[in-house]
Order: sequence, then structure tokens, then C-alpha cells
Amino acid sequence: MSIPHRTQINRENSRHSTGPKTTEGKQRSCLNALRHGLTGQIVVMPTEDLHAYQLHLESFTDEYNPEGATEAHLVQALADTSWRLNRVAALETNLLTLGVANQLSPFSDSPQQVQDAMSIVASLESQSKALSNLSLHSQRLSRQFERTVAQLQKLQETRRAKEEQDLDNFLDITEMYEEKGETYDPSEDGFVFSEPQINDAILRRNREREADKAWDHHNAE
Repeated sequence: MSIPHRTQINRENSRHSTGPKTTEGKQRSCLNALRHGLTGQIVVMPTEDLHAYQLHLESFTDEYNPEGATEAHLVQALADTSWRLNRVAALETNLLTLGVANQLSPFSDSPQQVQDAMSIVASLESQSKALSNLSLHSQRLSRQFERTVAQLQKLQETRRAKEEQDLDNFLDITEMYEEKGETYDPSEDGFVFSEPQINDAILRRNREREADKAWDHHNAE
């Protein structure tokens, strides 16, 4: 008797799993796809476009190109905060639109522009408490966004400075070994660099040396 392949077993099991059956279970299942991958918090509301959020997150990832878990977490936080700020702006617009739609204009004989202006004023007055709360949320999220940007930039600056220093040390040691006719194994000192990183460092060093030579030549004249 042969042992079933794991793929076959999974296929058989999936036939017996039809997903949640209760309304509550289906709601929880629906929200699973909307949860934050790191904290489990719901970021995308059921009425929002999950694909649009994913593209939104990708745009931040492409901009900051995070390395390591901490940078990735901060980029995720930036995207989430920005998404919530956009939601606040949309809610403000919706509140005003709803208020205008519910207003019975006492200026029905006035030009349309006047009617619209007065409807907006009345809507602002009727929705003042809700708009004030949204404004507070917006200010809090804006401060959070600015702090996260500063934290991420500082972290990346520190990382890049260390990488540059490590690359300089790596090139110094490599040149020393080459002068002796020996081969250097960077793993002995814990250096792990990609070929593009090494090439960029060599180009940078060559440019710096050429600039130094030009400066020395200029001073010698």
C-alpha cells in the first residue's frame, strides 16, 4: 500500500473544508485579508479597496527601499498612517456632502452659487462636532507621520554611513592583500557585500582619488 503524496492529502482535506458557515465566522474571514501583517490591526476597512492599499504600500516601499525588520516596520507604519490620513480627508468630504444634501435652502430664489455657498455654511455648522473630531485625528496622524519619517531617515542614514565605512575598510584590506599577491576572504571579518555594492564603492573611491589628484595638481601650479 503506497503512502499518499502530501499534495494529494492536502487536496483531499481541502474538499472537506468549506470555510466559515456562520455569519460571524464569515465576517471574521472577510476581515482576515484586511489585517495588518505585523500587528493584526485592521487597516483597510471593508468599504475600502484592498488592492488600492497594496499599491499604496508598494509606493512607500519603493520610495524608502527598507532593509531589515525595523526599517520595514517603519515603512509599513508610514503607509498605514498615510492611508488613515487619506481616510480622514474622505470622511470630511462625505460629511460635508451629506450635510449639503440634507439642507433645505432658504435661498431657493437666489442664484445657484449662492445656494451652494449657504448650504456649505449650514453643513459646516451642523457637522461642526464631527468635523472637529476628524481634525483632531488628522493632526495626531500628521504628527505621527512626521515622527516616523524622521525616525526612518535617521535609521537609514546611520545604516548607510556604517555600510560606507565597512566598504572602505573592505577595500583597504583587499588592496593590502593584492599588494602582497594574496587573496582576501571577506567572510573572515564578517563582511557581506553584493557585487553592485562593491562596484559602487570602487567607483566612489576612484572619483575621490581623482578629485584629490586634481586638487593637488591645482595647488602645485
